[in-house]
Amino acid sequence: MKVKLLDIAHGRSGDKGDAANVGIIAYDEEGYEILKKYLTAQRVKEHFVGICLGKVERFELPNIRALNFLLHNTLGGGGTVSLKHDAQGKTLAAALLRMELEIET
Repeated sequence: MKVKLLDIAHGRSGDKGDAANVGIIAYDEEGYEILKKYLTAQRVKEHFVGICLGKVERFELPNIRALNFLLHNTLGGGGTVSLKHDAQGKTLAAALLRMELEIET
């Protein structure tokens, strides 16, 4: 079964220097369990191929049913020096929410 992230979560993103910070927050506990199991750092890295040139780190925040991803070497040097259209990574959460996860039922 396929599930779109935007059906089970919302997100927010921004810059941390040359790294992008992407938070994905589940609407409920069931959604959070799906995120924890299927939304891996490797899947996020693959989703942003050509955009994220460094490693992806994943952090769990169970008290707010969220996963936070730090995408290293993504913003072309950061907001003050980058020539990218989205030098502060504000659109990355919306882009990640378009991902579909293949889940077991």
